[in-house]
Amino acid sequence: MDTTRNVFSVDLLERHAAKGHGVITCMAAGNDAIVLGTSKGWIIRRDFRTNKSYDLDLSAGNKSGEQPAVHRIFVDPGGNHCIAVVFSGGGDVDTYYTHATWSKPRILNKLKGVVVNTVAWNRQQITEACTREIVLGTDNGRLYEMAVDEKDKKEKYINKLYELSELPEAFMGLQMEVASLVHAATSRYYVMAVTPTRLYSFTGIGTLDTVFASYSDRSQRSAAHFAWLSGAGIYHGDLNFGAQHSSSNGDGNFVENKALLSYSKLSDGGGEAVKPRSLAVSEFHYLILTGDNKVKVVNRISENITEELQFDDDASESASSAIIGLCGDATAGLFYAYDQNSIFQVSVQDEGRDMWQVYLDMKAYALALANCRDPFQRDQVYLVQAEAVFSTKDFFRAASFYSKINYLLSFEEITLKFISIDEQDALRTFLLRKLDNLTKDDKCQITMISTWATELYLGKINRLLLEDNKGLNNHSPEYDSIIQEFRAFLSDSKDVLDEVTTMKLLESYGRVDELVYFANLKEHYEIVVRHYIQQGEAKKALEVLQKPAVNVELQYRFAPELIMLDAYETVESWMITSNLNPRRLIPAMNRCSSEPHAKNEPHEVIKYLEYCVHRLLNEDTGVHNLLLSLYATQEDDGALLRFLQCKFGKGRANGPEFFYDPKYALRLCLKEKRMRACVHIYSMMSMHEEAVALALQVDPELAMAEADKVEDDEDLRKKLWLMVAKHVIIEQEKGTKRDNIRKAIAFLKETDGLLRIEDILPFFPDFALIDDFKEAICSSLEDYNKQIEQLKQEMNEATHGADNIRNDITALAQRYAVIESDQGCGVCRREILSVGGLEGVARGYASVGLMAPFYVFPCGHSFHAQCLLARVTQCSNRAQAEYMLDLQKQLSLLSIEATKDTNGLVAEEESLTSMTPEDKLRSELDDAIASECPLCGDLMIREISLPFMLPDEANVSSWDTKPPEFRSSQKTRCVGVS
Repeated sequence: MDTTRNVFSVDLLERHAAKGHGVITCMAAGNDAIVLGTSKGWIIRRDFRTNKSYDLDLSAGNKSGEQPAVHRIFVDPGGNHCIAVVFSGGGDVDTYYTHATWSKPRILNKLKGVVVNTVAWNRQQITEACTREIVLGTDNGRLYEMAVDEKDKKEKYINKLYELSELPEAFMGLQMEVASLVHAATSRYYVMAVTPTRLYSFTGIGTLDTVFASYSDRSQRSAAHFAWLSGAGIYHGDLNFGAQHSSSNGDGNFVENKALLSYSKLSDGGGEAVKPRSLAVSEFHYLILTGDNKVKVVNRISENITEELQFDDDASESASSAIIGLCGDATAGLFYAYDQNSIFQVSVQDEGRDMWQVYLDMKAYALALANCRDPFQRDQVYLVQAEAVFSTKDFFRAASFYSKINYLLSFEEITLKFISIDEQDALRTFLLRKLDNLTKDDKCQITMISTWATELYLGKINRLLLEDNKGLNNHSPEYDSIIQEFRAFLSDSKDVLDEVTTMKLLESYGRVDELVYFANLKEHYEIVVRHYIQQGEAKKALEVLQKPAVNVELQYRFAPELIMLDAYETVESWMITSNLNPRRLIPAMNRCSSEPHAKNEPHEVIKYLEYCVHRLLNEDTGVHNLLLSLYATQEDDGALLRFLQCKFGKGRANGPEFFYDPKYALRLCLKEKRMRACVHIYSMMSMHEEAVALALQVDPELAMAEADKVEDDEDLRKKLWLMVAKHVIIEQEKGTKRDNIRKAIAFLKETDGLLRIEDILPFFPDFALIDDFKEAICSSLEDYNKQIEQLKQEMNEATHGADNIRNDITALAQRYAVIESDQGCGVCRREILSVGGLEGVARGYASVGLMAPFYVFPCGHSFHAQCLLARVTQCSNRAQAEYMLDLQKQLSLLSIEATKDTNGLVAEEESLTSMTPEDKLRSELDDAIASECPLCGDLMIREISLPFMLPDEANVSSWDTKPPEFRSSQKTRCVGVS
């Protein structure tokens, strides 16, 4: 940036700007347009946006004969509306209004004779077509409100707002600011008015009428102003229209930072103070026109003269042509100076380029930073701030400012400043602030600084521990605060800190809690769980394992330790974990179940295994075996028996009904002397004899129930009941003989007739008397008699059935069927009884004279034997067809060997009961092909789904639709029709 170039410069804009209409008397500018007033009553407008200009004669209606002159001219910031005050001859005063688009001005009749010295425009609400409300200040100390609409071509209204009564003076300057209120459909007005001796302010909410009406009944008061050419100097200040120290009616003081710039500062070499003739204000400077035709540029912040603008000697036609005044165009950001004949433009280039340095010299650091243009300028501001607070030993603030410097000082230089004075806390603050100012691209530097800050935190914690005398569990508030701050730092920096380095640091300083905290942040849950287990805090360890991000392998790894530490909480945690494999928890459950439990204490392992078996429907053999073993060790075998009787796999196809190992269960129950369970297992393994034998040692009733379970093997069932009977009779020998016999007889009744008295007699002693069994023996003999009678009846019925069968056989031999002489074969349609045609008859069939063998069915259909065989094999599957053809082949071979005469007739001497191999083959063939009529039975129904042309029929000539005389050959196809 070129800092030697001047900010302000003066150039001649136009010579002879009055165009022969007298000399320039006043000037105004707005929105890159200027309006001149001349001594002969002319208005000259130049619009630099459109490069157009026009002249308006305001003396056209003057009847006094004297030359009018333009006294004041006012232009709104948008450059559209213009008000001109004209002095006519004889002391008459007229006020004109003209628009940028008009060719003829309009006189404001209501202001006849009123000298308007200043105008305050409504800059916030003015439009191109309407001025909205504006305030006029007159030379007799009055304020008027007026509005002009371009369409109406006249003033809409002119109202008197206020009049100075205590000290009537001419109003020399006006400024108005309007702000719309957010929560109300109204506006807040702030009007500043200047007289030669005072500055007044008016503020309020509502309309201008209501604002000024509130001042009519109270004394006038003076206030500060942004910039005012007073007798002692330039009285200036800042305006803050957002100030909150105003009253509810909108009354308040919005001027701040008031100051007086003495004219003595404007003199050269400490000479006499020069009073300015005109003043213009820019964003950061005052443009002051002095009596020697110079414009001094004064920085309004530092109040120093930064530049001095001179007009060229030949710019004015004579030395007496002094610069009349200055005016500014706030919209375009331009300034103008004018004399009687010429217009000069004062240009501004990058006015705020050096303001950061101005504010910095004044130690206004916030404003200096706000006006910095590049990082180097900001570094200079931060450096000055840092050095200033460092010198006052405010090291923490210094660290904050040093952390923002990126270019003027290196990282090492700054850190050495704090190390050299042993300020570890300030150094830590600097590192933390430096981290905040680094970008994500500085990964290496971020990791290094974060690690260094970690070590500084650990050093601070250790120092506080050494200084703390309150004991291990009662620390100072500073210690608790630094711990919380350190943990927050670890949480924020977990992604940039090196894991191994950080954990070694925490371990070397003995900060186990922080090590666990950091491991939790980095999702090293194994370290966290191990720590909680060592501390005996099983519940916290289980809460860590329940996190979704924790690998399920940790559940299995720490299960033995956790269940020994707190079985209840561990089992509860397992039961709410959905992805656990209970089989992998068996070692932990075995370890827990090996310890003794109180009688009333619930066995947590059993609870979890029951949950797996009954709720999760687990089918793992190991899980079922472990649950069974735990049941077996309990004093009450009720749970064991219920578990053995549960059929967990019932209803599943091709699956077992239970999932435990029965052999293991049997060994375990025998070891634990759970005999009822052993009986059940024997029975389940179909070892009924062993089950009954063992049950007899426990409870005869149980043995009876086991014996009664056998239903499909009568002999085994009887054997089992004999075992029970023997045991019952032997056990009853202790009582009297008659009672024993009576009980034995009662036992026989329980067998439902399976055992009889003779079955149990061998179990009684040899010296038992027959009289004791008289009733039982008689009852048994009666039963035998009944059985014999029943057998006789069955034999008679069998004999009668045999006679019936023999009669049927005799009748069958005499059965016959009547065949008509013209009855045809169901396949070939030739007559069944026709003579000849034996050349196609298969061997093995008996022929009747010269006729071919045939079959006649009860339904009346008849077929040649060869045609029936062909029809059935054609409509059967391949295996059946091959079977029938093989039978025919075997029958033909046997027929050739056994033929003794030409007609092949069978010898009549053969009996019906003695069948030759040929007869057997013929019977099998008859059963295969003649079991049912092919036109009336199932074969006909199956033929419906067959295609008309089989896949092996490549020749389709049989389906030819041509007349018979055109057919080369005609083949008949066997099709099943009814």
